[in-house]
Amino acid sequence: MISDLLTYGFLRYAFIAAVVIGFTAPLIGSFVVVRRMSLIADALSHVTLAGISFSLFLGQYVLLFSDLNPLYLGTLVSVLAALGLDWLRNKYVHFQELSIPIMMSAGMGLSAIFISLSRGFSVDLSTLLFGSISAVSPSDIVLIVGVAVITVVVITVFYKQLLFLSFDEEQAKVSGLPSTLLHLVFMFVVALVIAVSMRIVGTLLVSSLITLPVAAALRFTKSFKQTIVWAIIFGEVATIGGLVLAYELDVAPGGVIVLLAVGILAVVMGLEKIGSLRKKEATYE
Repeated sequence: MISDLLTYGFLRYAFIAAVVIGFTAPLIGSFVVVRRMSLIADALSHVTLAGISFSLFLGQYVLLFSDLNPLYLGTLVSVLAALGLDWLRNKYVHFQELSIPIMMSAGMGLSAIFISLSRGFSVDLSTLLFGSISAVSPSDIVLIVGVAVITVVVITVFYKQLLFLSFDEEQAKVSGLPSTLLHLVFMFVVALVIAVSMRIVGTLLVSSLITLPVAAALRFTKSFKQTIVWAIIFGEVATIGGLVLAYELDVAPGGVIVLLAVGILAVVMGLEKIGSLRKKEATYE
């Protein structure tokens, strides 16, 4: 693949996207998992698909959208959906988990409608659902890198506040922390990361890249910072390794990336089990 990487532009774009997404998704995913919001990623990814399919639908009838990158409208819709999720969570104070299936259902319903109306898509449906190596364009790279910069800046500037909010939301509110504003900023960044990650991983699997590396890191790390670092390492191994294998096997990268992430989690849990058994054996000696 190395020689092809130097020859073909689309491979370089895919590799850059994989490296950036492998860093950004686990970074924001560490906060998502700690705040027990993992399923929100699923809801936003399905709504993002609705935005992308709507953009492709408009591209067949409106000249302005014919040459527009559908990821732009998908990202906008994802951000709006994140705000909608927050509004629904406030409406169902005692049943906040209802906001997730409501938003997910709306996203899937709209996606089905626009996909069925847009006969003759210029983009294969499997590309939207499972990602693609050849689908990454220069404009995608600009958007992906831009989102990565925004994510790093937000995490760096508001790290302590987001950490406090993640581990003890009630105490954060009592202490005078602007929890509502921070939550909206956080949801905004999550929506951006999910939207841009779809190019490589796809709609159906994007939440896995956000949660699985973090799940593996949580099994053995002793601090939140360690969790972030190891989650990013696992994310990079999964995305880069998955991209290489997907290219060699000529399959959609999303599935391979997720399976590698699952494999990493399985290895970590296996090593943890072996370690616990050795500890038990040591106590009998």
